Amino acid sequence: MNDTLSWDLAWALGAGLGLAAACGLRVFAPLLVLGLAARFGPLSLSPGFAWAESTPALVALGLATLLEISAYYVPWLDHALDAIAAPVALVAGVFAVAALTGELPPWLRWSIAIIAGGGLAGLTQAATTLLRLKSTATTGGLGNPVVATGEWIGAIALAVVAVLLPLLALAAVVSLVIFAIGLAKKRMRPPAAAVASGAGR
Repeated sequence: MNDTLSWDLAWALGAGLGLAAACGLRVFAPLLVLGLAARFGPLSLSPGFAWAESTPALVALGLATLLEISAYYVPWLDHALDAIAAPVALVAGVFAVAALTGELPPWLRWSIAIIAGGGLAGLTQAATTLLRLKSTATTGGLGNPVVATGEWIGAIALAVVAVLLPLLALAAVVSLVIFAIGLAKKRMRPPAAAVASGAGR
């Protein structure tokens, strides 16, 4: 494998993984960025994925993005959407990686797409769900629109960075993973009052 191909593959992997992580924040916005970047920008899609840059696909993804972003501002509907978005985000993460790594052998491409792409999308999505649950518990849901705004802005920003600066996107993905793990640990940690009560018995 020559140096040019190695760099192109590293670029494609970085972009795919960054987009996959962004799919955990919002499912359709990163896919829209992917399609636009393939149509007008620096990305080349793998064979069989060219439809993602077609005009009908871009229009559909644009409408889906607007609907998804708007729906998260509807009280309590955001939690229902989380349940639906979880499996869809996994599929979107797999798609984002597979669509950019056509140079790899199929078995390796799909292994990376499923494990890394789907895994990153799922981890990011789980972190946003935990964050929204915490917001609901502490603000009675009043803080959820702020969380929703941060999520869609973060999804678009991460997707754009993934397309233009994949290595920077990978650094952001590592930060997201660390944040998600820390949030999960806090969620599983028993409240201090409960610990103190147990120690006093």
